[in-house]
Amino acid sequence: MRRLTRSLLAIPLLLTCAVTGPAALAQSPDYPALGPLLVTDLADLLPPEAEARVNEALTQLQDETGITALVLTIDSRAAYAPAPTMEAFATDLFNTWRIGAPRDDGMLFYVAVQDREMRIELADGYGADWNAAAQEVINSNVLPYFRDDHYADGIEAGTRTMIRDIARPYAANAPAPEPEGNGNWPVYLAFLSMALLMLRQRLADWSVRLRPCPECGRRDLHRHRDVTTAATTTTKGSGLRVTECRSCGHRDTVPYTIGRVSRSSSSSGGGHSSGGGASGRW
Repeated sequence: MRRLTRSLLAIPLLLTCAVTGPAALAQSPDYPALGPLLVTDLADLLPPEAEARVNEALTQLQDETGITALVLTIDSRAAYAPAPTMEAFATDLFNTWRIGAPRDDGMLFYVAVQDREMRIELADGYGADWNAAAQEVINSNVLPYFRDDHYADGIEAGTRTMIRDIARPYAANAPAPEPEGNGNWPVYLAFLSMALLMLRQRLADWSVRLRPCPECGRRDLHRHRDVTTAATTTTKGSGLRVTECRSCGHRDTVPYTIGRVSRSSSSSGGGHSSGGGASGRW
């Protein structure tokens, strides 16, 4: 009778295990918790000085371009929400955190050291053309270090190259490099062209100070630019180039066109990935 009683008492626990599984009983969190910095090193792969350098590079990128890129290391994804593949886990994690919202240009550098897998996840704004660039970053700058268990070196090199070859060219509206291209010269050329154009505008605006005012003849002209219609991903913007004389009040305005932006600024669609990026295993 006593054995029968113990058997009956065990039935609810067995049913619970059958329905929920061991993971539910362990009360595992769905996803890792974000730290206060742009680097969340839960696997403790980065010495303090290396972590500071990576976080500084990501912070500088965010300050200069507005792009949010995060680095996350964990021991294993088995402790978190189940997913059929590492790619699915990284995409779900990206979308749960809404990395880079409300913009659509966020990036995630993800490493699961015990699973021996890593991924660069890209927001939808990049498009499929940037996947090959992400794969090149992984193959050339991350996996060679990871295969020798030099994780800190791989994370630092991968992060720097991800910023240089993906984030900054994208922020400058440069096209994705061709997968079969010779190096990254198309990206650098587009980036250089954009920089030269901006420099030319600044020099032209500054050089107006050397000209005499057409009304009073004094060299007291100053120029600034006013945006009248902001550019979007589908339409060009417009503005006015205003030249004024601070001595006599002479004013001259010339309209100019602002090129389309290549990334979304919509708060409803930002911070989302449909699985773009690339993966690596070692």
